[in-house]
Amino acid sequence: MLKERLQPFINRYVEINELLISPDILNDIKKMTQLSKEQSDLLPLVETAKEYIQVVEDIEENKNLLSDSELGELAKEELKELDVQKPELEDRIKKLLVPTDPNDDRNVFIEMRAGAGGDEAAIFVGNLLQTYIRYADLKGWKTEIMNLSDSDFGGYKEAVILVKGDKVYSRLKYEGGTHRVQRVPATESQGRVHTSAITVAIMPEVDDVEIEINSSDLKIDVMRASGNGGQSVNTTDSAVRITHIPTGLVVTNQDEKSQHKNKDKAMKVLKARLYDLEMKEKNASEKVSRSAQVGSGDRSGRIRTYNYPQNRITDHRIGLTLYKLDEIMQSGTLEQLIEPADAFYQAEAMKKEGL
Repeated sequence: MLKERLQPFINRYVEINELLISPDILNDIKKMTQLSKEQSDLLPLVETAKEYIQVVEDIEENKNLLSDSELGELAKEELKELDVQKPELEDRIKKLLVPTDPNDDRNVFIEMRAGAGGDEAAIFVGNLLQTYIRYADLKGWKTEIMNLSDSDFGGYKEAVILVKGDKVYSRLKYEGGTHRVQRVPATESQGRVHTSAITVAIMPEVDDVEIEINSSDLKIDVMRASGNGGQSVNTTDSAVRITHIPTGLVVTNQDEKSQHKNKDKAMKVLKARLYDLEMKEKNASEKVSRSAQVGSGDRSGRIRTYNYPQNRITDHRIGLTLYKLDEIMQSGTLEQLIEPADAFYQAEAMKKEGL
């Protein structure tokens, strides 16, 4: 019964409240921080659980009053309201009982790379980059360009941005994968539709202490920046390429005129990639199903098709098609795609938990 399942969470919340005022915890900043975080995470569930338990008790009480000559009618009216509240609270509780992703509160790096389709894919990297930036603006988030690798005919071979804000990873984690675009390139004289693809990886930003890198494991090269980059391009060795020897991961950065700043940005991206790699290996070792791994930066699955001639955008994972591609790309209203995907995977997670 749901009521019994909720009691341990309420008990734990009470226990944490008592611990937080104990002298031992007050003198242990690390432990106090951990408990405060746990308390904060539990609060929505505990508040909803208490409300649900009260409703269940009120239902029982009013049922017992139905045969009362004076209070029966009043009890019947109250039961109508309570019978509506109960399933709504049950639905909220089921969602709150699903284990949260430990990365949900983190900022993210969005890494986009041109794949099949060459120049047209690179142009679409630029298009999607702008859409993500507009979406971040709508959410009140901040964006920072980490690296842009220009393409010869516009767009970018690779683009990496850092998105900072409230629960960024929780909203963007389902964006990782292959994004396919179908449209007529500007250079196409016959009006034929070409299909191109780019890959998107969503990587949580990590603290320096979470990923330790031995300097002996790094090969750092400096070179002259290429492409658009201001007066310093081709005049100073400001671009930085870092190779992580044990994994073979390579990160290049040339967006800043300062070699030091480029190195700092490249190290941040490298740490995010290493953390992403750790998550994938952990998921694989635990034999987590593919559906549960969505959002870990997995690039193997095609997640969306952007068909410009039909003004159509399709999410293949959840069977959603919207005929408003232009609107979404230009205004950054990605929530129209993100919210249904989030609801779908939330439902999948609830099934897995037997809720």
